[in-house]
Amino acid sequence: MSKLVIPTIEVSGDRRELGRQHGEAAREQIRESIAYYQQSVKRITGLDWTEIRRNAPRWVAPVEDYLPGISDEVRGIAEGASVEFEDVLALNARGELSTHNPFADDANEGCSSFAILPQATGDGHVYCGQNWDWRCETFGTVVLLRITQPGKPTIVMQTEAGQVGRHGANSAGIALNANGLGTRWGKGIGVPQPMIRRKILESADMQSALSAIFDARPSLCTNLLVTHRDGFAIDIESTPDRHGWMYPTDGLLVHTNHFIAFVPEQVAATYRPFSVNSLWRLPRLTDGLRKVKATSGSSATRDAIGAALRDHFGYPDSVCKHGNERSIGTDRNQTITSSIVDLTTGEYRITAGSPCESEYRLLPWNLYDEVAPQSRAAVAEAVSVGSD
Repeated sequence: MSKLVIPTIEVSGDRRELGRQHGEAAREQIRESIAYYQQSVKRITGLDWTEIRRNAPRWVAPVEDYLPGISDEVRGIAEGASVEFEDVLALNARGELSTHNPFADDANEGCSSFAILPQATGDGHVYCGQNWDWRCETFGTVVLLRITQPGKPTIVMQTEAGQVGRHGANSAGIALNANGLGTRWGKGIGVPQPMIRRKILESADMQSALSAIFDARPSLCTNLLVTHRDGFAIDIESTPDRHGWMYPTDGLLVHTNHFIAFVPEQVAATYRPFSVNSLWRLPRLTDGLRKVKATSGSSATRDAIGAALRDHFGYPDSVCKHGNERSIGTDRNQTITSSIVDLTTGEYRITAGSPCESEYRLLPWNLYDEVAPQSRAAVAEAVSVGSD
């Protein structure tokens, strides 16, 4: 197998400049992503991209009210990539567009996430991460971003090119991992998930991070797992209305793609998990991560976490997910990256593709470095994080 690479991109400055640097460095990936979603959204929802572009500006008011200035960053991305603002705005609402028509009056992303606190690890560190399960066709659009903004924590995150937020951690020791819950209700345009996740990742403390969740009015139900390097983690099942939450048990917190803390009353009478394999991925990953406590030293701890994330029970719809050709009603999903983040040391490791086929490679940035160790001139250096 040829060596896989995920581009690493460093951006800094005000929001417009952040976006412009992002767009210039990931121009090819952004255009590839737009081309993919033009076809994918049409297949799934029947919406033509011209209709999406016409309606996309309806997101501007809610996102600006929620995270002022973020539309400037989106405009900067569009300028840097030489595409239309509406195209990039639609990319940031791809979750809303991937399963339904968000502009209708009535109107899924997989993933297995975890947090492990010191009492459950072999080295006394705090770990978090996830298997990011998404469309097989999107792997080539994934980028790794290091974002430096005046007065805000530095962010390291993995995202689809052109999106302002997804999964990652920051220099304040706060990490975010997320899973789709496949349910929505209500009317109107909500705040797209990338904006909510970006606001969490810009937070300097837990108060701000949780406020970013509870102050948002999303249109999708999404699970958000927030971990702090001081040994705290909370899982929040967010909905357009009320939220549910859970804390670690014996230092371990795991979530997949179904409601666990509660089932919202809006869907309780008819609720069925959108991804039935979530029902076995949860206990399989939980059982695998329980073995981490018996390890000795950080290397062995990471190996045990990686082994849990490579679990193939129920293959291809396993914790380590592979595209299932029998999937109906959506494009095929696979694990496109897997991450293990040591919030104690600031080391961020990731695979390119599924963890059973790729090694976890250490990123060139430590979360707690004030200055990135590589030259800022190498803004979009493609660093191999795959395997031969």
